[in-house]
Amino acid sequence: MKIDNSIKSVSNVSTNDVKKRSEASSSSSAKSEDANKAVHISSQMASESVVDMSRVQEIKQAISEGAFKVNAEVVADRLLDTAKELIQSKKENS
Repeated sequence: MKIDNSIKSVSNVSTNDVKKRSEASSSSSAKSEDANKAVHISSQMASESVVDMSRVQEIKQAISEGAFKVNAEVVADRLLDTAKELIQSKKENS
């Protein structure tokens, strides 16, 4: 049986290279854990009823009959509230 001695030495790998590879590996692992948590949370949300389908049907019917009224002030207020929340969350994450 012939032993192949073609394996090259890796002694020229610096400790910085090893550290960088280790950090990259742990970062990848953390991202994978976050993705798994997100999938779990979204599957929980999917199992819970978030939408009131009877209310959706009422609104659809009102729209088709031309009886649905949009309150522009309420829409504007809620849009501003959402914009404020987004700005606040960006400030907190910075």
